[in-house]
Amino acid sequence: MSLPLDSAPRRLYMDNAATSFPKPVAVLEAMTTYATEIGASAGRGGYAEAIAAAQIVSDCRSRLCRLFNGEKPEHFVFTLNCTDALNIALKGLIDPSKGGHVICSQTDHNSILRPLSAMASYGWVTQTRLSVHPKTGLIDLDELRKAFRPDTRLVAVTHVSNVTGAVHPMREIAKIAHEHGVPIVVDAAQSAGHVPLDLQLDDVDLMAAPGHKALLGPSGTGFLYVRPGLEKRVRPLREGGTGSISEEDRQPDFMPDRFETGSLNAIGIAGLSAGVQWVLNQSVSKLASHDLSLMSTFIEGVGDIRGLEFFGPQGVKDRAGVFTLRIQGIDPLELSVLLESQFGILTRSGLHCAPLLHRALGTIEKGGATRLSFGAFLSEQDVSYATDALAEIASQCGSPHSLAK
Repeated sequence: MSLPLDSAPRRLYMDNAATSFPKPVAVLEAMTTYATEIGASAGRGGYAEAIAAAQIVSDCRSRLCRLFNGEKPEHFVFTLNCTDALNIALKGLIDPSKGGHVICSQTDHNSILRPLSAMASYGWVTQTRLSVHPKTGLIDLDELRKAFRPDTRLVAVTHVSNVTGAVHPMREIAKIAHEHGVPIVVDAAQSAGHVPLDLQLDDVDLMAAPGHKALLGPSGTGFLYVRPGLEKRVRPLREGGTGSISEEDRQPDFMPDRFETGSLNAIGIAGLSAGVQWVLNQSVSKLASHDLSLMSTFIEGVGDIRGLEFFGPQGVKDRAGVFTLRIQGIDPLELSVLLESQFGILTRSGLHCAPLLHRALGTIEKGGATRLSFGAFLSEQDVSYATDALAEIASQCGSPHSLAK
């Protein structure tokens, strides 16, 4: 199918793995209401506006607890973003005076790799980085079982890859880790809001997630869930004002104040709360079903494109709506430029802050790959438009043959 190129194309956002867009109208309305009618810091006064701000924060915790089936709302700690939450979890579980061994994998984002590498450079930890299958992008559970040592302190789990879309079996990984008495730290950046998560049934110890991706909140929001009973094992990285027991010059040891310091991003949390409520109203199972239809449409649409290869699971099993691909003979950045300039499709090319995974896929020396990532407001027609665009570009470049899948 040849697409019209003689007029300025519409803008079609397909970079939801970076941040979701558009947001529900309720998110903007909640932030506007806070900015124009409340404006106070949560928990920093007894007047009506401060109480209203505190209620917004409390409501958001309760909604997160309901969405993910957490044990207690106060164990959802608000953070700057997912990276901040992962730093608290990873560094908080390691006692620098004792050190230890940690397990991560090649599929991890730099938000896991860099904190662990920093601790390794300080001499605090040693690391085992599990390999991934070069086709599916999945880790080998047998390799995980063999990786434990007597001094293993944690297992870091990327639930859904931001490159391959591969969904790792979090419940099985947790079972293996717990058989060795080791907690898991879950990076849910690409799964929270996309894939059903049950913190109790999945037996999750700590889970980090951003507010600005599939939870549909604004940037600068995120959270860390700490399973009740584990909070004393996690060393706080920061201390400061909490608005509670201000007569003490020591950080409170109760949740969430143990890990929350300074005034919270109340306007951002107001937006996040509205986004979480929107997801609750839709239900994650319904959103996941929508994602499944988009994935099926994409896989079918690119199946006959000569010279196109996408990475990760080749079917809808064990994957989410993140597709990273290459077209033979086209630089990834050039492909993104062509998609935007000719078709108005917004994508992200490069290494996606996942250098080990791109090395495993064989793309790191080639400038990485081009990523299209789906969201709640895309339709099957949108995805078909994108696959038609990819076919048109591949045809323009005259790729001589199909790449092996």
